[in-house]
Amino acid sequence: MTRERLDLGKLGEELALKKVKRLGYKCIARNYRCPLGEIDLIARDGDCLVFIEIKTRKGGSLNYAKEAITPRKKRQISKVALAYMKANNCCDVRSRFDVVAVNIEGDKKEIEVIRNAFELAY
Repeated sequence: MTRERLDLGKLGEELALKKVKRLGYKCIARNYRCPLGEIDLIARDGDCLVFIEIKTRKGGSLNYAKEAITPRKKRQISKVALAYMKANNCCDVRSRFDVVAVNIEGDKKEIEVIRNAFELAY
């Protein structure tokens, strides 16, 4: 991955984190990794545990970023979420999957939070 893409992803994650915090989410973990993969952000929204995938694109539209969550990616995120819940003894906690789509075009930044973006895909 190029330095430019890494920097773009990092900027997108920072913008997404600020957005979800403004919406009242409480950040639990960033870039959670386990042998099964990674989840960009894990947060609490009230009594709900939220697993968040962040997709950042340069130019184009938010739809392009949202379409990047493929069925394979949903399965991967689901597996990591289940592993997190098991490892942290929170399998009985209500949870959901959100996606934050970030589009950056020059100084213009669009951020959309899609709650309940997909169901557990295992």
